[in-house]
Amino acid sequence: MNTKRLSLLALLAIGAAATYWGVMPQAPQTAGRSMAPSDSNDIGQGALIADVTVPAKLTADAQIGKRAYEAKCAECHVTNAAGQNGIAPPLVHKIYEPSHHSDMAFVMAAKNGVRAHHWQFGNMAPVGGVTDAEVKLITRYVRELQRENGVF
Repeated sequence: MNTKRLSLLALLAIGAAATYWGVMPQAPQTAGRSMAPSDSNDIGQGALIADVTVPAKLTADAQIGKRAYEAKCAECHVTNAAGQNGIAPPLVHKIYEPSHHSDMAFVMAAKNGVRAHHWQFGNMAPVGGVTDAEVKLITRYVRELQRENGVF
């Protein structure tokens, strides 16, 4: 084949692919499963952002993690990781599911702090006096909360 025919075939293939992608229906978003941060404009300053259901029973590691969470994280993220409007985001949210933020992301956030990138609460400072082992247990607690609330 000559160059003109190859170019024409390539152009047709690109056009067909663009048409296919343009007319294919988009998968519907399941309520509460969007990666976009929740709109908290209609929630008062300091109010809880998420309505979190606590599992009837936590694993032993999650129970230890809950105590560490309450000591190190709840001041900002509040009880049960519900988030506090204007202060800190809810950790029981699709943004923090394991496929988007791994368990190691929680460890790194506690150790190094986090530059604001999903929410408009400002940067998170490093958490003083918390060990990697404690953060792993805290993460276990958060993951159990997330699972109970259909985050993953």
